[in-house]
Amino acid sequence: MICPHCFVDVSAKERTGQVCSRCTKRFALDPRIHGRGMNDRRIKRIAEKATEGGRLRMTVTQLWYLSRTSSGTSPARPARGIRPGVRWLVAAPLAVLLLVAGNFVPGVPGAVTVTAAVAVVVTASLMRFRPATRASSYITPSESQFRQMMAGPWAVAYGKPLPRVVNDGPHAPHPRTPPPARPRVVILCTDHAAAVFLRRNAIPARLDALLVEAGPGAAHEALADAPEGLPVVTLHDADALGTLLAPLLRQAHPDRVVVDAGLPVTAVRTRRGAVHRVSSAATPSAADLRSLAGLSEADAAWLAQGYWSPLAAVPPRRLEAAVTAAVRRALAARPPAGPRSTDGFLTWPAEVPSPGGGPSRTKGAAAG
Repeated sequence: MICPHCFVDVSAKERTGQVCSRCTKRFALDPRIHGRGMNDRRIKRIAEKATEGGRLRMTVTQLWYLSRTSSGTSPARPARGIRPGVRWLVAAPLAVLLLVAGNFVPGVPGAVTVTAAVAVVVTASLMRFRPATRASSYITPSESQFRQMMAGPWAVAYGKPLPRVVNDGPHAPHPRTPPPARPRVVILCTDHAAAVFLRRNAIPARLDALLVEAGPGAAHEALADAPEGLPVVTLHDADALGTLLAPLLRQAHPDRVVVDAGLPVTAVRTRRGAVHRVSSAATPSAADLRSLAGLSEADAAWLAQGYWSPLAAVPPRRLEAAVTAAVRRALAARPPAGPRSTDGFLTWPAEVPSPGGGPSRTKGAAAG
């Protein structure tokens, strides 16, 4: 490992206790202890690039996604084989019956019958049962492990968090920023990490926007206190409820312009390097997603299986650019004349993060 202080390649014996024997300075992360890819120089490099040299602030959640070393999903699998109880319920009586019959049948037929009984027992013993499994996902390191690294070893080694990286955990203090005196647009964000990122970078204030943070299920109530008639920009994960947010808001608020700037499923579903996760919560059917959200059959089927991709995994500069473009589009749009607004498509995003913090080049994707 390269020491982050003296930049000398030190062996495991030369960095006992997370202290470099060459320069005697403490460092935070040791790949041998904290896992592959977890070292100070790499984390600093990722944060430096994501914040554009300090121009932006980012959250620990965003840093976690960019710093992950691997991620993936496992599809749901049906049960295979016969359960042991059922298997032996059939095999045991059959084997006993064959043994009894073999004792009453002389000669070769009797020997064949006994052999069949043994074969039944052996076959039942060798058979295996694999229970059904649900779809699952993994990210290495896990979020809890990464947060512990930042709050524990990193704080001990440096006495302070990474520059321009803010804690967005559930118990972290979040200073309230006063809303603009005369907001021109509402940004409705369903992702907490993304909302913290926007606030800490004063993006809503710069855009004369009122930032409203709420889950997809509470979006309608959250807009109750927003000034009537203002256009709304929705920010959400590429998930089932997120794709339904803009269509349902248009129906509930026919007087508002609603621009969907959430992470589109098409941009991440088949993109190598994108973060794919699996939700255990119930999801709308593929048919509902196609009819209400206008999704393709493939995108709707993917979401209906519980798959989703987080907005917080998008590099900060991409998120900033997408929000800025969406707000400008919302302000330029005409108020709807009918029950639905007719916002266009947003390019979102041109690249997605891959494990290790490097972007994976993709073609442009549309969000509507």
